Amino acid sequence: MTTQSSKADRILVVDDSPDNVFLIQTILEEEGYCITTAEDGPTALAEVDKSPPHLVLLDVMMPGMDGFEVTQRLRQNAKLPFIPILLITAYDQPSVAKGLDTGADDFIRKPVEVEELLARVRSLLRLKHSVDERDEIARQREDFVSRLTHDLRTPLVAADRMLLLLAQGALGELSPPIHEAIATMIRSNQNLLQMVNTLLEVYRFEAGRKTLAFLPVDLQNLLQEVVKELSPLAQDKGISLQLQQQQTIPSVKVSGDRLELHRLFTNLVGNALKFTDKGSVTVCISANPESHLQVDVSDTGSGISAADQATLFQRFRQGSHKRSGSGLGLYLSRRIVEAHQGTLQVASELGKGSTFSVCLPVMK
Repeated sequence: MTTQSSKADRILVVDDSPDNVFLIQTILEEEGYCITTAEDGPTALAEVDKSPPHLVLLDVMMPGMDGFEVTQRLRQNAKLPFIPILLITAYDQPSVAKGLDTGADDFIRKPVEVEELLARVRSLLRLKHSVDERDEIARQREDFVSRLTHDLRTPLVAADRMLLLLAQGALGELSPPIHEAIATMIRSNQNLLQMVNTLLEVYRFEAGRKTLAFLPVDLQNLLQEVVKELSPLAQDKGISLQLQQQQTIPSVKVSGDRLELHRLFTNLVGNALKFTDKGSVTVCISANPESHLQVDVSDTGSGISAADQATLFQRFRQGSHKRSGSGLGLYLSRRIVEAHQGTLQVASELGKGSTFSVCLPVMK
């Protein structure tokens, strides 16, 4: 049963005792709140799914599904917005502790005192509105960045194509200095385009708008592609780039989004080449057929200090190296690995190089 009110705040009262429901409903309606009632746990869960309230007042002692279980199920439902839960209990302190550990936000004891009830309701509604406002600001920020990066891509792609045409002599033969200047512009434009693409992917992950297509992926074949694509960059720097196997890899695959895994390893190998001036970059794949595949990307570069390693995978983290970029690439790599239920770790020593290790579960 729902009662209309001038206030926007909607409160769900859950109690198997009609007398208790009537008392609480009367108190809250006099304050102008919109009240919905439920007499048991399953009915309450159905009401929340249908129309999430701003606050739930929940009796602990109910037949069948008690207040603890209702609280737990509400907190486990990731599709719901944040909803404060106020437990109503006649129990002793241990039951209160259990309720709070389960996910409730506050409690009130029976018999209910009017002023205390109203004060706790106002407090939890303030919390609700504060969280909603924070989430809305975050959503607007993510929308802005997403649209901005999307709009930036169009002129950057157009500029990249025009510069390539110029470099190919589409508008006439170029003198060596002009050709070199255009090549520099092409590299700068492509770096900016890559940064914009990375930023867009980061915010897609953070906004929960990134949909991954999980299919069987032959990781060895994917790594061969990555190494082949980045070999020209290694050759330009005079660096050895090799793909190795520690042992004969059985025919095992990982379940993943091939495009995102390609992005992940392109980023890791590309970073290794970027920070290595001489020596080699080695991509090594090993496997435990029963549990996981591991890929190690090792370089003989300058290494990473312990202080930088502590924040290496944080968003917008910039290291002390002069070639450090926006700090988004490794953060995005971590998000991709976590989305595949894997791990990403680094071992490094200054002056001796670094090894980035990706561990992914194999398909059962």
